[in-house]
Parts: sequence; C-alpha cells; structure tokens
Amino acid sequence: MTFRTIGEPLLAKTADGKLKSRIATVFVGKQIIVTLPGIHATQRAAYLQMINQQRQAVGQPALTEQEEAAELSHAVDLVMEDDNILIRPDPTRMDLAFAADEMLQEIISKEQIKFLHVLDSRVRNAVKHRGENWRITPLPRSAADMQQMILGSRIGVGGREIYYFNRETGSRLLTCQEFAALGSLDVAERRQLLAEIRDCSSHLNRLGWPEVAFFMAEKVFTAADFTPHDFANMPSEQLQAVFESLRQKFQDAVPAELRRDDVNQSEWRNRMYAALIGIEEDTVSEEMLLGLGAEFYMQVEWLPGGRVEEGELIFDTVMDQSFESTDENRRAKLMLFEKSRSFILSYIREYGDVEYINIGRLVGSLSLRQPLLGRRGVFLVEVKQRDAAQPFVKILRMQKWGVAEHLDDGKSLLDAMLFSEEYTDYILNRRLACRQLGMNLPSHTTTHKLGERYFGKNRDYHGLTIYSPYFERDYIGGLATDKIPASRFANESYAVAFARLLGQAAAPNLIVGRCQLSGPVIFDDGDEVIVEDQLGMPMDIVVADHTGTFTDFRRSLSESAPEYATSVNKRLSMLSQPAAFAQAYLDAFVERFEKIQQEYRLRKRAFDNLFKHQPPVEGGNLSYRWLRVLERMNQANPHALSELIRKQIGIK
Repeated sequence: MTFRTIGEPLLAKTADGKLKSRIATVFVGKQIIVTLPGIHATQRAAYLQMINQQRQAVGQPALTEQEEAAELSHAVDLVMEDDNILIRPDPTRMDLAFAADEMLQEIISKEQIKFLHVLDSRVRNAVKHRGENWRITPLPRSAADMQQMILGSRIGVGGREIYYFNRETGSRLLTCQEFAALGSLDVAERRQLLAEIRDCSSHLNRLGWPEVAFFMAEKVFTAADFTPHDFANMPSEQLQAVFESLRQKFQDAVPAELRRDDVNQSEWRNRMYAALIGIEEDTVSEEMLLGLGAEFYMQVEWLPGGRVEEGELIFDTVMDQSFESTDENRRAKLMLFEKSRSFILSYIREYGDVEYINIGRLVGSLSLRQPLLGRRGVFLVEVKQRDAAQPFVKILRMQKWGVAEHLDDGKSLLDAMLFSEEYTDYILNRRLACRQLGMNLPSHTTTHKLGERYFGKNRDYHGLTIYSPYFERDYIGGLATDKIPASRFANESYAVAFARLLGQAAAPNLIVGRCQLSGPVIFDDGDEVIVEDQLGMPMDIVVADHTGTFTDFRRSLSESAPEYATSVNKRLSMLSQPAAFAQAYLDAFVERFEKIQQEYRLRKRAFDNLFKHQPPVEGGNLSYRWLRVLERMNQANPHALSELIRKQIGIK
C-alpha cells in the first residue's frame, strides 16, 4: 500500500536523535499521513489545504463546510515517542482507530503501535476483546518511570519546548517556572512564544481540551489574561511590563510548593503525572499513582493474546514471526510469545465457549527479599466466555524446578523429567501440609504443563520441546498486607481488625517454619493478601504463595518467634493506638496457635500419618520435616512465644 506523507516521514529524527515531530494525523481511507510540526488542528488544516489545491487544479470548487467536516471525520490522532506510535482513539469510534492501526502496520511493525486512553473503559474493552491487552500503553508503575514519562513529555508547538504534553488529551501544560523562564529570552522569541500561548490557550482541540493549559493555576490564571494583548506589535517596554504582570499572576495562582519543576520532589511529580494521565482528583496518593491495586502490586506486561470469531481461534499476528533469532533479547521475547500461545491453546482446549483470552506476565515483585534460585515466572490469564458477564482471571506460576532447570543442571532428559515430576509432587504435598496446619491458602490449585522450546545451558537439547509444569489458581482480589496505604491505619477499627487477622496468619506461618534458606522469617512481605468487605474493612488474609514453608524444621520456635514483632514495629508510626494494635495481634496469635494445637491433639493419628506413604528421610524429605514440625508445635507454649514477640515490640 502506498502512503502519501505531508511532512517528514513517521518517526524521522534529527542528527541528535530527537523526533522531528511528536504528533501526526492519519486520514483513514485516504492513505495520507500529516506529520508537520505544530498541533493536530494545524495538521488537519494542512490536509484540507492540500485537498482544496487538488480540487482547484482540476477546476473543482473548494470543499464546503459540510464536506470539510466529512473529510476530517476520518482523521485519527497519533503521538510519537522514541520508536513507537501511539494511537489516540476516539472512544466512540474504535472502528476508526483499528482501521488506522491496520494502515500503520503496512509501514511499521505492529509491536511499535500502541493505544492510548488506558483509563477509558470503552477503549480498554475494545482492545481486550481483540485479545490485544498488550497494545494498551501501560502507565508507569514506579517513581523512576513517572520521572521518565514527565521528562519525555516535553514538547513545543512552533518553537522552544516549554510545555509538558498530555498524550491522552492532546493538551500542553505550561508551568509557572517555564513561563517565568521566558523572561530570560530575547525580545523577539519572547513575543513569538507569548503569542503562541495566547492563541493556543484560547483554542480547544477536537476532544474539547485547550491546546495549552496552565498547570495548577486552575481558574485564577486563564487564557482570558492573554486575550487583550497584541504581543507582536506592542513596544518592548510595554511587553516587559505585561509579561511581568502575567508572570506574577501565574506564580500567585500556584501553591508555593509546586512553583518549581522538580521530578525528584514527590508532590510536584505526583501532581504533574496526574495531570498528564487525566486524573482530576484534588489529592493523588502515592499508592494510586504507582498503579498499586490488586493482589500482587506487580506490573503486568501484556503478551499477544487471541480471540475467537465464528468458532475460529485467531492468534495475534505478531506470533507469526520466525522463532529463530541470533539476538538473545529478541529470542527471549519470542519465547514469551510462544508461552502465550501455549497458554491460550490450553484454555481453548479446556473451554469451548471462549470469546477472547489475554495473557500477561507479572514482572517485578512485591517482596523485598532476595530472589530464590530456580524459575520465578508468574503469568496472569484473563478469559472471557461468551455467556459470562465478566471474564475470569487466573494466576499461573511456573514450577521453580522444572525440566529446563534440571537440564541446565547437566542432567539427562529422562532424569530432568523424573526430578521435575518429583518436585511437583513435593509442592502439592507441602501445600496440603500447610492447609492441614491452618494456613489460609487459595482454595483451588491445579497443575498443568506448558510446551516450550529449550535454549538453556545444556546445548545438547537446544530446540527440543519440553513440557514445563505450572500451577493455576484463582486470582485473589485484595491488597498485599505490606502495601496497605498508611492512611487506612488512621481508622482504629480498621487497624485492630487488621491486627487480629495478621496475628491469626502469623501462628501457622511460625509453625510451618516459613523462612528463607539464609534464615530470616518470610512473613508479611508481599505474599499475604488482605481481603476487605464491602465497607472496606479487613475480612480475611489469604497466603497467595507458600514459598519457604518447612524450610526451618530444626530450630526451636522460640528462636524465630521474636522476628514476628516486625509486623507490629513497621506500622507503629501509622497507628493512633499502637498498644491496642499490638495486643490484638498477640491475642490473635495465641488464640490461633492454641486452636491448631487442640486440633492436632484431638486428631493426632490423622496428622502423624498424613505422609506415612513416604518413609521419612532424615534431614531431607517432607515426611521427615512434617513429623519434626508437628512435634515442635505440640511442645510449644503459645503464651511464652507471645511474650518473646512482645519483648521485641518497640512500644515504650
């Protein structure tokens, strides 16, 4: 397909690597793309001018107002960032956005084309129904990412880059610091920029947003302050006086702590970030801005998905790429695509009424502990069935020691498969043991296998398809206990209810010896998820991952118990009644510990014989560890353990 470009080619850059134009407009059905510098409105005007010139050349009259509107109704806004093109769709015309997407794929890779308006459910739903969640431009999930986004949003209109560009609305934000900096420019450039600010701030784009807006000035400093002034023709002395008056009014309209542009200052960074993504609340919490939401507080990197149309499964076209690559980063990416395909096929085979499937990889971790050896891959799958009102969501966790990891260790293929099966059995038995001792784990977990090609350390098996085990469980809608906003603990009822649940969770965690290999206890650092009721009060704590259980089966419980004071100590500064919080935590710990002891003593034979089919191997297998843990728990004094924890709590 042949395209005509008015302006520089898409993604064209200067010698120093900067994009020549940060915006473009594509006219669907006309194969025309306008990249001229300026604003989208001037690009549309350039397009209409070209059409009228063509008509004039063949003796036709200029377009009428209605005809111009018809031409512009097929325009789609684009925003360029680095090597990517971001489509800013009209949420009511997603068909137009998808048509523009198909046009662009003729000239650049689909992987470079993403969709904006991530906060609009109409856009999100239209994209996810195509199995293409991976193509929604993600929001930053860390302070560093926010800083990079803000710094990368700098843009100009016809001259100096003095604005911060909101790619969602098309509005350019001018801060009082940047405006004040115009005072250091020569008179000619200052005239030009003041006129630009006047004209653009009074003009609304097609989405109804001003082309230039004044950051944090609200309704005190507006376009009306610029309208009376003819900056191009007023004497220099008058220009200086008018500028100083405007500068002072702008500064007075902005809170003192927000007058200096500083991405390292959290208040300014958060406010600017909120403005750039369209959040309009007066107060924006750090937690919300970091994207902290459900369960794991992890960033979801969406992978290519699939959809079913008229009974036929359609994979995303990016999966058609050749798998072979000499570039390691490229190969790793294509291997992720292959995993996505395998997951999708698994669900299509299991469910016959699928509408679409999106696969995401969870990157990062909510836990601050050092990563353990072995595979740590975690994926999220969203499956929409035709007759279901909402999609269901599952968490998929790759087995830590699977066939690939044992091949990497130098084992033969047969031994790697056998060791992998043994480890699957061990994980499931350990889960059973944790549930038997009162740990509140997800109610439903199943095992599956993923077909993937091996390209690890053992070169004898490169390219071989292996079957790697993974575990599937339900998604837990809640918040990780260590990421709950401090503001919630200001509510004493919330704090005490939370403390009781956390104390109840601490008891089985201590009993099963949940620790890192290096010794420190694993608890309340990301795997425990608090579930709240409809009123927002703590209702339950579910342990999403039981990693580290039965690691410590030798030490006396009195040695590790003091570490459980950390859960209280790290929240003391958030609490209005720290003593009540600590007491609720300790009382719940003792109560739960005693109940587990009573259940064991009442059904001792059932507990002792749970893994009787596996002869105990001293120092090794779960059967041996199970018996040691039971014996240690039975001999413990919960009140004495509680006192050891109390002594480490920093309440004076």
